[in-house]
Amino acid sequence: MIRTALILPVRNAGPYLDRLLAALAEQTLQPDEWLVIDSQSTDDTVQRFRAAGAKLVTISASQFNHGGTREWARHQVHADVLIYMTQDAIPANRYALQNLRDAILSDDAIAVAYGRQLPRQGAGVLESHARCFNYPAQSRTKHLGDAAELGIKTCFSSDSFAAYRAVALESVGGFPQHIIGTEDAYVAGKMLLNHWLLRYEASAEVYHSHHYTVLQEFRRYFDIGVFYGKESWIAEHFGKASGEGKRFVLSELEALAKSGEYWRAIEVMVRVVFKLAGYRTGHLEKYLPCSLKRHIGMFAGYWK
Repeated sequence: MIRTALILPVRNAGPYLDRLLAALAEQTLQPDEWLVIDSQSTDDTVQRFRAAGAKLVTISASQFNHGGTREWARHQVHADVLIYMTQDAIPANRYALQNLRDAILSDDAIAVAYGRQLPRQGAGVLESHARCFNYPAQSRTKHLGDAAELGIKTCFSSDSFAAYRAVALESVGGFPQHIIGTEDAYVAGKMLLNHWLLRYEASAEVYHSHHYTVLQEFRRYFDIGVFYGKESWIAEHFGKASGEGKRFVLSELEALAKSGEYWRAIEVMVRVVFKLAGYRTGHLEKYLPCSLKRHIGMFAGYWK
């Protein structure tokens, strides 16, 4: 019998819990284990998850690490399939978990299956476009040979809603503890290099999107730049992120044109400047003076 575990890292999840808990309760697939890792929430997160039946463990906020916490969590459960979610990823229908679990079990060579992320209610044009760009309506299974066509997108994955085959995750050493984020792309890249397959399963849907300010864009891309600057093996095997970035910006401008919001093209270009500044600064982080790195680290913040 295939055992499934659901793992959620959370902190002050209160604003999402009405929708999240109701959606999880309706799922046709109920996990054999449900582990919630709370980073010192100050609202009613802990009480509500426990009341819903989750096993909840509290860690200090300073201990949280995107890769390290997920790695620790997988050793606390006993399952063949590990489904990771974030607190703001809300299942779009009652089959989301089942479709994700079934996708990873459809082929013994599939190591990870990640679901489709839809824009949240009230999302604007650019926020919605970002979801559509990265999460199309068509499912696809990716392998190492796709790098010539897909480039850096070959190892794209998101553990905001993803299922991992436990033996495959173990075979690549699990989630990394030495990086500040983008642990899902790291693991996906390692799996591809070990000849596992990645599955994008469009039928497994969650609502999950964000509206970022330009400063938040800088923070995100600083972290991304640090990651790719340190993990140069990804560019060597899958290509650089720059080409995909250009394609994204052009598609953003096209989306604005279709919506009639032409004037927001200036906003897109301003965001491009902040993204590039963040990415370039992060990519060169190892060359920066310690005093400047401390200042940037305080400004950027390491978050997902």
